[in-house]
Amino acid sequence: MALQYMAVVEQAESNLAAYFPDLPGCVATGADMEELKANLSVALEWHLEALRDNGQEPPAPATQVVLVLAK
Repeated sequence: MALQYMAVVEQAESNLAAYFPDLPGCVATGADMEELKANLSVALEWHLEALRDNGQEPPAPATQVVLVLAK
């Protein structure tokens, strides 16, 4: 079963940056959203692989997203 983690994307000065709240230290950047998504995928796989290589089970995804509209 595939795990699905939520990433927070932020605009940096000259690119996009993102991190996974459920996976401290797992971050990526990209010049645009397409590149960022590709880099996030690689970062996630490497991070999960490193956890498993160190005998740790990846934490279950727990972060939820709620969108709130401002009036």
